[in-house]
Amino acid sequence: MAHGADRPFDSTDTTTSGRVRLRPRGVLVPRRCTLTGFSDEVARVDGLYLRDLDPITSLRVHTENTLYEITVPRPPLSAVLVRGGRFFPETTEASFGGSCLKLAWFGVGLRMEFHFAGGWIVTSRVRSIEVLDTTSLPGPF
Repeated sequence: MAHGADRPFDSTDTTTSGRVRLRPRGVLVPRRCTLTGFSDEVARVDGLYLRDLDPITSLRVHTENTLYEITVPRPPLSAVLVRGGRFFPETTEASFGGSCLKLAWFGVGLRMEFHFAGGWIVTSRVRSIEVLDTTSLPGPF
């Protein structure tokens, strides 16, 4: 019988009627690495939905690499104004996709996605989200 690359990972051989049959062994995987465990972990992530914000809400979002200032003019629409990092040195209108896992969701530990005239941007992981006080904004609107 061939060995090495011809064999499934972590398998054993058994014979039945003179034919070799491979029987995979059970592999233990941490729960967070399964689809169910991963979904459960994402459901417990701290964050907020775009749809739950008031109009003209401003956020300060720290990622692993960048500080972003995001203004949400008209929730639940995904159009936002974003500034921060090398892709958004000035305030830029973009479409906020949320994270790869929850659409229109700002989540700690997850990445954010923005679509703008220059293409798609996926940020590093979010470390913190701060909702800024709107009483200091000029108005009325």
